[in-house]
Amino acid sequence: MTTSAAHTRRDAGPPSCGDPSPPPRDAGGRAWGVAAVTGVAIVVAGVFSTIPGLLQDPLHREFAWSRGEIGLAASANMVLYGLTAPFAAALADRLGLRRVVAGALGLLVAGALLSTVMTAAWQFVLFWGLLIGSGMGALSMTLGAVVTHRWFVAHRGLVTGLLSSGGVLGQMVFLPGLAWIVARHDWRPALIGPALLALAVVPLVVLLLRDHPADIGRRPYGGTVPVPKPPPVPGAARRALTVLRRAAGTVPFWVLAAAFAICGATTNGILWTHFVPAAHDHGMPAGTASGLLALIGVFTVVGTVLAGRLTDRMDPRRLLAICFALRGVLLLSLPVVLAATVTPATMVFVVAFGLVDLATVPPVIALCRRFHGDDGAVVFGWVAATHQVGAAIVAFLAGVARDAFGSYTPVWVLLAAACAVGALLSSVLRGAGPPDAATRTGG
Repeated sequence: MTTSAAHTRRDAGPPSCGDPSPPPRDAGGRAWGVAAVTGVAIVVAGVFSTIPGLLQDPLHREFAWSRGEIGLAASANMVLYGLTAPFAAALADRLGLRRVVAGALGLLVAGALLSTVMTAAWQFVLFWGLLIGSGMGALSMTLGAVVTHRWFVAHRGLVTGLLSSGGVLGQMVFLPGLAWIVARHDWRPALIGPALLALAVVPLVVLLLRDHPADIGRRPYGGTVPVPKPPPVPGAARRALTVLRRAAGTVPFWVLAAAFAICGATTNGILWTHFVPAAHDHGMPAGTASGLLALIGVFTVVGTVLAGRLTDRMDPRRLLAICFALRGVLLLSLPVVLAATVTPATMVFVVAFGLVDLATVPPVIALCRRFHGDDGAVVFGWVAATHQVGAAIVAFLAGVARDAFGSYTPVWVLLAAACAVGALLSSVLRGAGPPDAATRTGG
């Protein structure tokens, strides 16, 4: 009984000056548990990103809404997704991870359920664009950056890769089932299911997610000395803007923002939006092209995790440059690779592009942390917003170019050149920022 009490006292927090007890233990499995709960929340948010494309035809038939009206909700969702991330990261410093994640899941539930009773297009913009867009933004890759920064010193790149792939995993796992529900039943059950899933994750977050290793008297995983929990930062919105203003005065921020805008343009903006119609131009059935796109998603998960592992082992600038260079070559090959049927060259493209699709995320997060220290997660939120901007611009302009030239070939060539610029920017990135707290304490 006495021994048990001593262990309880030692685990309660850092020892006082006169306490001969050993320092707090490594977070160990608790850190991985926090990462796992965070990953589940990010996967759930990824499920919602697949739904707007499934609702286009059903909403048009039932309400006679134009494609533009329906697309406006998707555009609002994309904008809010990008803009919410840095503010959510700052809000986590104010209210804590558990409250922010639980609140974001609540927004997803509310937005999805309210969408099932909507009767006007503006309501879809409000429910799907504002509520779900904000919830998804709070559960984006930026959340993974916050958790990794607080709970891990060792294997940061690996954890970043795992969490960053969560959104794609949610799309890949649930998209076939949701598409089947919409086709065989109705579009409303396809919203209710993900809403109930998000609601079921809330108790998991409340019970298992902790804000900081110091909350349980541990040091970060892989750290050598304890890291005190920072005090709550008042004014989350003000802090997000202050961090942006401070970061905007540095060259690395603008280089990373430009590179990540190119990343968004050459992934979400073109491939995830225009691959199916581009393949159809070459005679490939839309169903076959959609299957190839889903297969790209499978290899995206593998590539992101692998990139996270490599970020722990090599210069992230070099890894980022390699990813952009390979992506450029692959995009340039598309006019030759695409055909009416699936060929070996098509499969090589699918595998290779999947491996580099989100492989840029772990090195960019690592570079934000390197150049901006403890503000790295919030800075990455702003950098990630440029990813969405680049994606939105190219998603629109690629369609305009297809109408003007009758082919996507000029688009592939220009985006391949943009990837070359991204590789160059990554290679010339220089500068040094303050080490973050975990590094100062022996990371």
